[in-house]
Amino acid sequence: MDQLALLFILLLGALLSVPIGARLGLPAPVLMTVLGIVLALLEFVPNVDIPPELILPALLPPLLYAAVRRTSWRQFAANKRPIFLLAVALVFVTMTCVAAVASAVVPGLPIAAAFALGALVAPPDPVAATAVAGQLGLPRRLVSILEGEGLFNDVTAIVLYHVAIAAAVGGTFSPWRAGLDLVLSAVVAVAVGLALGWATNKLLSLLGDATLQIGLTLLVPYGSYVLAEELHGSGVLAVLTTAMFLAEYAFDADDVMTRLAGHTVWDVVDTLVTGVAFGLVGLELHNAIRTASGRWTELLGWAAAIAGVVILVRLVWLLPATWLTRRLHARRDHDEDIPMSLRETVVMWWSGMRGVASVALALAIPLKTDDGSAFPHREEIIFVAFGVIMVTLLLQGLTLPWLVGRLGVRADTEREKEYEKELAVRAAKAAKQRLREIESVEELPEELSEQMLRRAFDIGMRISPDVGDEERREAQEQRARRLKRIRRIQGEMMSAARHEVLAARSEPGATPEIVDRVLRQLDVRSLR
Repeated sequence: MDQLALLFILLLGALLSVPIGARLGLPAPVLMTVLGIVLALLEFVPNVDIPPELILPALLPPLLYAAVRRTSWRQFAANKRPIFLLAVALVFVTMTCVAAVASAVVPGLPIAAAFALGALVAPPDPVAATAVAGQLGLPRRLVSILEGEGLFNDVTAIVLYHVAIAAAVGGTFSPWRAGLDLVLSAVVAVAVGLALGWATNKLLSLLGDATLQIGLTLLVPYGSYVLAEELHGSGVLAVLTTAMFLAEYAFDADDVMTRLAGHTVWDVVDTLVTGVAFGLVGLELHNAIRTASGRWTELLGWAAAIAGVVILVRLVWLLPATWLTRRLHARRDHDEDIPMSLRETVVMWWSGMRGVASVALALAIPLKTDDGSAFPHREEIIFVAFGVIMVTLLLQGLTLPWLVGRLGVRADTEREKEYEKELAVRAAKAAKQRLREIESVEELPEELSEQMLRRAFDIGMRISPDVGDEERREAQEQRARRLKRIRRIQGEMMSAARHEVLAARSEPGATPEIVDRVLRQLDVRSLR
């Protein structure tokens, strides 16, 4: 088997893991990690031949961009306190505790190398957290905080990692320089992200065509990441900034085709890249087995100790942090999405899985220091990091659905329905208001005006049937049944038309380009 065949297996597994995971009640990323481990144990499967410095730039930008598309800046702003406590403060605390324990249990491990290990295992994986949380029906406030933590903690961890690696390689360390690097990295990243977001927004309006617009959005995350890294900024933060800017300002509300097609394309990209990323995590078992040859007991003990520190520190930090956030929340007038019970805090604790970023950072550790000597305990650090990733990803990922079920932590469906009803009412009112504005400048026949008024009301009813009273709901149901029958007949008519056009594609002298253009028009018509 060669590298291309291995990539095909991972891509196919990424697709199959979604329905299999839904049937088994397990997260698809965890299943892909298991698949990677199984492949790593097969003798005919080759080692993954990807330069470590390319793993993060190749996988993180599309995953981060896809994750930001599902949220908004408002959610992050509403949760700034818990996100800061998790994505910044907890990363510092975890790195320090891991460094202290690692330097104590691993003989001869320099403190700078220990801090590098702490930095690379400190951040929970954003993709694993959001994928798992999204499938379990957790309360929206928990999902928002997990998304915010996962997206922003990589920024902190990667900067700290580079500072620790520089200290280990060069032999010097300056706390002031480290703090300055962190600030400058963030400033450069935000500037790059905003500039590229603004430029992309202008280009989107210039391109016009949905295909070209979606193609541009596929390139933008990579451009933002690479440009920020070239300017010594945080590529991760730059991608987040660009994605948030575009989510707020990029697309016209009436650009239906671009929005629908864009969602479909990015769902496919997200599924495939996520599957490949976690499959690679499992495949790295090759390196762990090679490192541990003849030293299994010693290395497994070190990995277990560090994994225990990572898991325990998150719990010890979350309990007082949640209490403090609730106290601050009680003094404010607006709602803030925070865990409101011990059960929700436990779920947040158990959702701290490590993943792609930790693997990439571990493999990117330099081979040598500035004086030409080998990087201290590089192989041991990689094995310990892999052990922490496997413990958190498999143990926590496989048991999290069970834990959520046992604790009964579920989304407030009644509140969600009320919010949906509220949006339905607002949509219907906006449509009626626009109808009144049209009537003020155009003379509409009474019959047409009444028909348009009914359609304005139907807009809200179709979103949320609870908007109308019983009589109106019954009338809406009758209209819905009639509309369903009309659509069925129209669907059969359109199907006959499409079959006829497709048949023309095989006729002598047919022009495929014209046939496809006509077929696309029929497809667009079918969506209406």
